[in-house]
Amino acid sequence: MTTDKVFNDPIHGMVELPPLLVKIIDTPQFQRLRYIKQLGGAYFVYPGASHNRFEHSIGVAHLAGELVKALKTRQPDLNINNRDVLCVQIAGLCHDLGHGPFSHMFETFINRARQEKKDWKHEEATLKMFDSMVEECNLLDEEYEYEDEDKKKKKLLPDDLKFIKDMIKGQPSEDHPEEKSFLYEIVANKRNGVDVDKFDYLARDAHHLGIKTNFDHHRFIKFARVCEVMQEDGQKQEDGQEQEDGQEQEDGQEQEDGQEQEDGQKQKQICTRDKEVNNLYELFHLRYTLHRKACQHSVNKIIESMITKAFLKADKHIQIKGSGRKMFTLSTAIDDMEAYTKLTDQVYEQILYSSTPELTEARDILKKIVDRKHPRCLGERKPTEDMITKLESKKPGTLEDLKRCWEEELADFHDKQTPEDSEVREKQLANKLKAEDSEVDDGLTAKDFEVHFVKFDYGMKNKNPIDEMRFYKKRNPDVANRLPKHQKSVFHPKYCSEWLIRFYYKNTDEASVTKAYKHMVLWCETKHGDIKML
Repeated sequence: MTTDKVFNDPIHGMVELPPLLVKIIDTPQFQRLRYIKQLGGAYFVYPGASHNRFEHSIGVAHLAGELVKALKTRQPDLNINNRDVLCVQIAGLCHDLGHGPFSHMFETFINRARQEKKDWKHEEATLKMFDSMVEECNLLDEEYEYEDEDKKKKKLLPDDLKFIKDMIKGQPSEDHPEEKSFLYEIVANKRNGVDVDKFDYLARDAHHLGIKTNFDHHRFIKFARVCEVMQEDGQKQEDGQEQEDGQEQEDGQEQEDGQEQEDGQKQKQICTRDKEVNNLYELFHLRYTLHRKACQHSVNKIIESMITKAFLKADKHIQIKGSGRKMFTLSTAIDDMEAYTKLTDQVYEQILYSSTPELTEARDILKKIVDRKHPRCLGERKPTEDMITKLESKKPGTLEDLKRCWEEELADFHDKQTPEDSEVREKQLANKLKAEDSEVDDGLTAKDFEVHFVKFDYGMKNKNPIDEMRFYKKRNPDVANRLPKHQKSVFHPKYCSEWLIRFYYKNTDEASVTKAYKHMVLWCETKHGDIKML
């Protein structure tokens, strides 16, 4: 009889995983996660942020198993079988297989390198990588032994693979069994973002960054319970899919007693005790804190911007052998999983230590990172409400129109000069930072500056994820509803998102940085006094 393998994890202690998960861990597709930083460029800021997607994925598999087993024990009527438990664990283990070098930074690179992939996300590659792993390693032929009634060895079925991929997406297919819809909320909860993926990365990131936490995922697992919840208007609202402009429901417009409307269909959801609302707010506040201090730290973001530019310069000159001995570049490797399996953070060193003339520009950019000669952040500003409206507009071409407007204003001041850089998000305001009509010309140009727009939220754009959570009471554990307005603390946030504008100056000598900072402050005060300085 085969036994579970034990992993000593710094976050969860002794983690036991069944043999089939160990088989997956020992595949090349999973082992590559050892070489992909969890927090991308944050390691250049926080010395402790050296952890990788490998250990995070093992942690998610562990927590997925803990949560589904707790529900199975607590509510036998849910009919969760051991095959369900195994599939949930595999989904947790494999949910990040598609991440590229420096994690989410690679998504930005692909979006810029390939116009037809401007909306590409790592989840797309995850599903392809999972299929590649199953086929290459013959996982469908792998027998596993699990504590089941008949004590017989079993194999994964094609339906199981579909089930696993749907759980990774967090989007059940139309033919999924409605009575087990709650299982799709364990690994990737598209309804409110409360899932074991978030539980692990918040605990793990905070641990390695040295940031204290107040959220306790053990309490959530302890009080988690599946209840039948009425779906409003019979619709299944997905995470982040807000209603059309002007149609978002105001806070507190639900019935005062928190009862759901009776005109929709019921669906089983994972709910928690009403007293746990503060613990959940700690969860999302911790997410905000980590983004503010690390994931979107000003130095982290400018370094990731430099790495992205280096990758764009090196794209066509990096050749990776894929299936059929065909060669792929950095940006096309996502089309072939054999090539993509070979693509990790190590491409950074490959470029940095190269000697080929074609990689000179990319190499010079990365060398500036090593020498800490990255652009200096001059400061942050809060945009006006009008600017925020434009930034969040879903109308095609809005950002491009805004950029063109600023370029025309720039031309009026500076003899029709046009910046060469066409990266919209990084150059929208850089043109306006050029030396404008003033008594003293300080010689600064648009190419001296870089501007970033940064948004912080609770993971659901402008929505409060707690509004999408359902709570049950101690004396009525089978009925769950929204938290009524009169029970919401006044200390809880009214707004769940904010924008910041960051200004960077590309020279590094202190005197030049001081001059650029004074220039920026003067520009803000004279031309855009409505942009608030932080």
